[in-house]
Amino acid sequence: MKAFKKRGALTHFQILSEISKQDPHLKQKDLANTLGITIQAVSENIKTLIEEEYITSKDGRSPYKITQKGIERVKKDAISLRKYSDSVLETMNHFKTIWPAIAKEDLKKDDMVGLFMENGILYAHKKEENATGIVINDTEKGMDVSLSNLTGIIDVSIGDVTIINVPTINDGGSNASNLELIKRVYENGTNSGKSIDKVACSGTVARAIINKLNLPLDIEYAAPYATANAARKGLNVLAICVGDMSKAFTRELESEKIKYNIIDGKK
Repeated sequence: MKAFKKRGALTHFQILSEISKQDPHLKQKDLANTLGITIQAVSENIKTLIEEEYITSKDGRSPYKITQKGIERVKKDAISLRKYSDSVLETMNHFKTIWPAIAKEDLKKDDMVGLFMENGILYAHKKEENATGIVINDTEKGMDVSLSNLTGIIDVSIGDVTIINVPTINDGGSNASNLELIKRVYENGTNSGKSIDKVACSGTVARAIINKLNLPLDIEYAAPYATANAARKGLNVLAICVGDMSKAFTRELESEKIKYNIIDGKK
């Protein structure tokens, strides 16, 4: 938008627009409140506008009057602003919100599909679901499909998180950890009997334990955030944490209102 490319040009336009209303009681304080800038900034801009002969004033104080040159400036800038706004609105009118999913089967353009979560992944297929969308392009099974016109609610049950707190290296590390307990928790699943979908790790001792027990390591970096995100998508997570590192998990889970259970992993 060329009209407001120069620094302060938009503020000049706003001040000139307010002065053009010909309010004889218009003060710098009023302009400052209307534009959300300081009185000092208003004063400096008015001084510039007077010097450039866009407005007139006695001693730089109100009442301010817009000159013919100022009127032409406002008209020119207003037209430029309107053209820019029209172009933005036109773009927005043609803008479609597009969502990605994985195609559970071959899909054709304009197919109405049902959406569902499985193992934390959003899938689309031709079966009826509570949430639906329209396929934008032909897509093969297993590939990412673009969807528009999403309606309904995707059925997702929040997963459970089990946190096992293990000793720091100063407190004995893996040698002081109850490895049998940790393996049993992984094999038995959550308190509600659900199997563990993902294993998270926080700390070197925790990683050593996972290596020792030959557990799959799914989440290692930004583990508290990733654990909460996985749980939001319906996955049950076992998080093995060293010492106070578990606090980052509990803070994230509590802020997301996700259920969790903490187990002492020390012998």
